[in-house]
Amino acid sequence: MGRRHFSPEFKLEAASLVLDQDYSVREACESLNVSDTAMRSWINQVEAERSGEMPEARSPLGPEHRRIAELEAQVRRLEQEKTIPKKGYRSLGRGRDTTFSLIDRLREHGSVAIACQALGVARSSYYHYRQCRRRGIDAERLALRTHVTRCFNESRGSAGSRTLRTRLATDGVEIGRFKVRRLMQEANLVSRQPRKAPYKHAQHEKPDVPNRLARAFAVDRPDKVWCGDITYIWADGRWCYLAVVMDLFARRVVGWAVSDRPDARLTESALSHAWQQRGHPRGVMFHSDQGVQYAAASYMAALSRRGFQQSMSRRGNCWDNAPMERLFRSLKSEWMPRGGYESISAARRDAGAYLMGYYDSVRPHQYLDGDTPAMAEEKLNSLSKIA
Repeated sequence: MGRRHFSPEFKLEAASLVLDQDYSVREACESLNVSDTAMRSWINQVEAERSGEMPEARSPLGPEHRRIAELEAQVRRLEQEKTIPKKGYRSLGRGRDTTFSLIDRLREHGSVAIACQALGVARSSYYHYRQCRRRGIDAERLALRTHVTRCFNESRGSAGSRTLRTRLATDGVEIGRFKVRRLMQEANLVSRQPRKAPYKHAQHEKPDVPNRLARAFAVDRPDKVWCGDITYIWADGRWCYLAVVMDLFARRVVGWAVSDRPDARLTESALSHAWQQRGHPRGVMFHSDQGVQYAAASYMAALSRRGFQQSMSRRGNCWDNAPMERLFRSLKSEWMPRGGYESISAARRDAGAYLMGYYDSVRPHQYLDGDTPAMAEEKLNSLSKIA
C-alpha cells in the first residue's frame, strides 16, 4: 500500500479538531484514520503558526496564522479587561463556528451568557453547537470540503458554486450545487464577482469588410471560424497589450501575444502563433472588431496569404464579437491581480498560464455543458474516428 498524502487544508482541519473542538488526539486519529505521530506533528505546527512562527522546513498549514495570532492576543486583552466588545471578532468575518470556538475559550474566564450576548449569538445555539460537535466527525464531509477548497484555490478565488460543482463532477464527485454552496460557506469561500462593463454602441458603419459572421457563434467543426481581439494589461507601471485568437467551435484559445505596443505586429504575432499551433489550416473565417490593428494592410495581407476570409463587427457593437468579450471578462475577473504585474514578462507568463492552461484545459464552460475546450475537441475527434 502506498504512502498516504494529505493536503495542507486537511492537516489544518484535522489539527483544529484537537485544538479548537475539545477532541482528544486519539479520538481525532480514529475518526480520520491517521497516525498519532502525524496528528501530533500537525498540531505542533498549527500551534507554532498561531503563535506567529513561520515553519522553516514545512509548508504553512494556515494561510492566515498571523491573523489568528492577533485574534488570540485580542482574547488575552479581553480577559484582562473583562469585557467583550462586539467588534473584537466580527470584523474578521470568520463564521459562526469560529465564534462558538471563541466562546469556548472565553467561558473559562467568564460567563457564557455575557460572551454570547457580546458576540451576537443565542445561548441555545451555542449549546446546540457543543452537543452536535460531540456526535462525531464527518470525515467524508471534511474530505469533500478540502476538495472544494482545493478547486477554489486553483481558480484563484473566482469559481462559484456552479463552476465548483462541475469541477467536482469532472473528478468523479457528484453532489448538488446547494451542497457545494454550503461547503463554501463552511470553508469561508467567497468567489470574486466581476464588475459590470459599460458598453458603447457607435452609429456609423465601416463598409470595407462586411460582418460575415453575423453573430453565428455556433460552429460545427474546429478551424472553421476564428475570432480575435485585443485587451490591455497593467504591468511595470504602464499598459501593455494582449492579443488573443480563439477557435469558435469549442471556444478554445489557439494563439496569443503580448507587447508594449498595440500595433499590427501584435495581432500578426498572435495570428502566426495560432496558425502554427493548428497545423497551418486554410479557408478559415477570421472575425474581429474594426480596430486599426485588424484593418491594417499588413494584417489583411497576412490573412490573404493563409487563405483566410475576413469578417468584421459593426463599429462599436462589441456583442458582434461576444465570445472574445466573455474571454477577457473571465481573464480579468478570475485571474489577473488587481494591482497588475511587476513586469511585462510576468504578465506574459501569467496570461499564457491562464489562456493555454487553466482556460483551455481546466475551467469548465457552460456553453460546452461543463466540458473544457480541450475535452470538447477530444470528444469530436473520438466521434470522428468511430464514424
